[in-house]
Amino acid sequence: MRRNQTSDVPLYQRTRHMRVYCSNVVPGLLQTHGYAEALLSTIADLFETPNDATEAAAARVERSKVLYDGSKRFALLVEEDVLYFPFGDAKTMAGQLGFLLSVMALPSVSLGVIPRTAPRRMWTLEGFLAFDDKQVQVETLTANITVTSPSEVGLYLRAFERLSKMAVYGAAARSLILEAAAAHG
Repeated sequence: MRRNQTSDVPLYQRTRHMRVYCSNVVPGLLQTHGYAEALLSTIADLFETPNDATEAAAARVERSKVLYDGSKRFALLVEEDVLYFPFGDAKTMAGQLGFLLSVMALPSVSLGVIPRTAPRRMWTLEGFLAFDDKQVQVETLTANITVTSPSEVGLYLRAFERLSKMAVYGAAARSLILEAAAAHG
């Protein structure tokens, strides 16, 4: 799993505007080591592969340092339910949700939360990452699909725009994150 975390580093480094939508987990770019390790351990168990989750989580966190590059822009969207899906113990989830609150302060990061009660203008999709306007990676259970056809990339970007209009940001997003943190106890 560690190799999978490092193979996309050049793509992350050359991308100027990344858009990420996740409906099932906290986006990899925003995962703490503890959350990533718990999630990656679950994945290793399902696929019955050697569990190098500690090393893979460290590589994932290292890859996330691109968030601090002020020349890049990151727009990330999560469904509210993601905040409630526990990977790791209560302390791990508290750290993860606290990290989401802190990363929201970065000038290059926009984090939106799509409330459960938001009127749907777009259905819940599989997770995807858009790298500039050139490429989209779609994450399925068994594969990461790379989309480069301009019409298909455009469709993902249009879906992202619709999803982003359903999201809340700033104080409203912080409020949803804090509610989830309280629920994790």
